[in-house]
Amino acid sequence: MPEAAAKALQELVTNDLGYIPFLNIVPVTDLLGGDPSQGVKAADIDFKPLQLARVDLCMTTGWNGEYLEARVFETFSGRRVVGKSYRDVSKNLPLVADRFCSSFLEALTGKKGFFDSPIAFVKQEGKTKEIFTVLPQGRGLKRITKLGGYNLSPAWSDDGKRIAFTHIGKTRHELGIYDSESGKIKRIYKGLGTTVISPVYGPSGLLYVALNRNGTTNIYTLDTQYKPGKTLVKSPYIDVSPSFDRTGEKMTFTSARAGNPHIYLLEMKTGQIKRVTTTGRYNTHPCLSPDGRYIAYTHQTTEGHRIFLHDLHTGREKQLTFGPGNDEYPAFGPDGYFVAFASSRTGEYKLYLSTRHGDKPRMISTGNGPAFAPAWDTSLQW
Repeated sequence: MPEAAAKALQELVTNDLGYIPFLNIVPVTDLLGGDPSQGVKAADIDFKPLQLARVDLCMTTGWNGEYLEARVFETFSGRRVVGKSYRDVSKNLPLVADRFCSSFLEALTGKKGFFDSPIAFVKQEGKTKEIFTVLPQGRGLKRITKLGGYNLSPAWSDDGKRIAFTHIGKTRHELGIYDSESGKIKRIYKGLGTTVISPVYGPSGLLYVALNRNGTTNIYTLDTQYKPGKTLVKSPYIDVSPSFDRTGEKMTFTSARAGNPHIYLLEMKTGQIKRVTTTGRYNTHPCLSPDGRYIAYTHQTTEGHRIFLHDLHTGREKQLTFGPGNDEYPAFGPDGYFVAFASSRTGEYKLYLSTRHGDKPRMISTGNGPAFAPAWDTSLQW
């Protein structure tokens, strides 16, 4: 493989795998005696130096003039963990790196989708706010809307083909639906009321949205014609920010029914509503993990907004982020392990990536301008 391309691929793979907190990358230059491999196959590798250095896995790459071969082996058994070959890679090195790292991570954890699952978010564009998407490693930035006004609260459909959002124009709120296959945006406002807040896709691909109708804001089901149907949760106070698990059996939301914003959980089959948060005076932006076990949410502390995690199995809570500035808008990734959020820690809101264990956040590159309100496409998980 040409030296420049080999170096570029190494940097891309190193950057990708740097997002995985349980992997510690050891450069080949750190090994006693240097590179112990003479090729890409297990028979071409002397595993003893790797074993002595307590390196568990090793990656090899090779070029045969037409194909790039990349493999990962266990150093103590020599077993191949993953092996892939790619053609015409010179102009597609970032994509090759992403695909290989995605296959590698799936081989390690049984989970897929991290490197291939885009994040939708809101980006400030002058006086307007528009919807963009980006991969979690900061590549593939794409603008979705050019509508002007404020375009907020993006939410993916369960098949990853549509993004619902709120459009606030000069005269009214609208529900926006972006179709990735056609590239077109449908805008709906008739019959929805005066405000359209935090749309989200739920069971059977139906949309759920907080609407202000008759003076109160509650969460409604929209039918296939985008007409309000059943009132899912209703109170004299504000109910917003619905979030579903993958099965659609649970929905978490924010409500002021206790006098200030708190997080609640609705069991869809029984209609039972349970209060989740009991401390503090401001808890909002809940996101339910795809498996329905965890709720990540924004909690106001004396030092600013922080991301907290509630375990529905144990009832335990954990602080995931510690500022500085404000940390808000948590969003679970497709495997329920990674958590994206927005933070003003640099003085301007940007997107960051952590895990449900609270690992050190890494900024996601989104270009110039403030970025916030991430929403992760979880369709590639299964």
